[in-house]
Amino acid sequence: MNSGGLAGRGIVVTRPRELAQPLAALIAAAGGEPLVFPAVEIEDLPDLRPILALVDRLDEFDLAVFISPSAVHKALNLVRSRRGARPWPARLRVAAVGRGSRRELERQGFEHVIAPSAHADSEALLALPELAQVEGKRVVIFRGDGGRELLGDTLAERGAQVEYAECYRRTRPRADSAPLLAAWARGSVHAVAVSSAQGLANLFEMLGKLGQQWLRTTPVFVPHHRVAEAARQLGVRTVVVAGPGDSEVRDALVAYFDAAK
Repeated sequence: MNSGGLAGRGIVVTRPRELAQPLAALIAAAGGEPLVFPAVEIEDLPDLRPILALVDRLDEFDLAVFISPSAVHKALNLVRSRRGARPWPARLRVAAVGRGSRRELERQGFEHVIAPSAHADSEALLALPELAQVEGKRVVIFRGDGGRELLGDTLAERGAQVEYAECYRRTRPRADSAPLLAAWARGSVHAVAVSSAQGLANLFEMLGKLGQQWLRTTPVFVPHHRVAEAARQLGVRTVVVAGPGDSEVRDALVAYFDAAK
């Protein structure tokens, strides 16, 4: 990749702060200026009793699915603190919706993670043969509060017994948007990368009316077609489906600005 492919381009990175640095580093390495402005904040749940009660029953399950890297990090910290030296049941298989979650599981020592090689959504995971025959299996889905029900509903339709384990919550940060708006006013913002529809909605609210006008005329790079549709509903004129991975976003940004030269 051309190390100067993003030279002179300011790219807003809206991932949660603890997940933003890898993408920011790739943008900087490509010559761009990452403008980190988290639009989602990952917080611990105020009441941990439900998730801890489920962790105590972890041996009952056949498959554990992790929706996000945050789910991996938060859930495994709770599991280790609750279950001691040998926290993970040997027979309990793990699956991940996307490559980021798979990489985090592998970093935590898991092998043979079930995960789609392309795309990063519930549909791609459900299409894998390992999830085709789940009748009578017990499945736990580690996720944040709320979210799509497609994965759990489909597994239940296939005969699995599904439980959700909410291990964090997503909130809108209390951040000062003035520095970002000032960068936009100077013409220093050339693209925005968002990772979820919730993050996009939060960003829209955080920017105020003037910032919303600028956002609509700035290319927005999104992970999925669902987020692209949410962006179009907000009036964003240029939406690029880049994919969920950091390198995919970087490559899409470089390709877009190369084509614009």
